[in-house]
Amino acid sequence: MDRLMGLDVGDRTIGVAVSDLLMITAQGVTTIKRTNIKNDINELKKIIGEYQVTKIVSGLPKMLDGTVGIQGEKVLAFIEKMKQHIDLPVEFEDERFTTTISERMLIDADVKRKKRKEVIDKLAAVQILSGYMQRTKNKI
Repeated sequence: MDRLMGLDVGDRTIGVAVSDLLMITAQGVTTIKRTNIKNDINELKKIIGEYQVTKIVSGLPKMLDGTVGIQGEKVLAFIEKMKQHIDLPVEFEDERFTTTISERMLIDADVKRKKRKEVIDKLAAVQILSGYMQRTKNKI
């Protein structure tokens, strides 16, 4: 069975989500605290092995006009480095507003600020992966 992994790549953390075996839903797995590229990639490799991931979907932050800005360039650079060590197809999903939507969901659920900081990147990864799966559900 194929499984997808969704990533929300940030400067300090990487939110990680995976699809269920039927590729209907996405679940948050973890938030990786970034230390260096080698450790970041090793953490991703562990998750890929554990969940038998066959494709990666990375959020790509874009500007409001749809162009790739500084943060988007950082994500693209990280993914290029990752591809040197992880031989899986990678697709990108526009991640505009995923963190904002995730934060709003957590606030609406009355989650305290400290706890929100711990789970927001993981929830953003769920949003990214869910969006991709909805957009491509007849193509996967």
